[in-house]
Amino acid sequence: MPGTTHEPGSTPPQYLVARLRRALAEDPRTAELGVQIHIRGGVVVLDGEVTSAERKQRLEDTVRELVPGARIHNEVRVGTPAQPGPSEELR
Repeated sequence: MPGTTHEPGSTPPQYLVARLRRALAEDPRTAELGVQIHIRGGVVVLDGEVTSAERKQRLEDTVRELVPGARIHNEVRVGTPAQPGPSEELR
């Protein structure tokens, strides 16, 4: 979220995680709900799966903008999108 920066150690981890989750969901560059965020030993850890390396990098860039100077460990995997299943018929 523009204009909102925090030092990694100045905000309780659960609040920082909530702030980052919200930012990743609301930022049009990422619009990501399926990535988990954890704080481990002062390191921001991103985990989950996205559909492209570019999207993975955008997640990390967005976190870096929000928490300048934070150590970030990006464990997000790049996978292929699942094929849609058969359509369902509602009755």
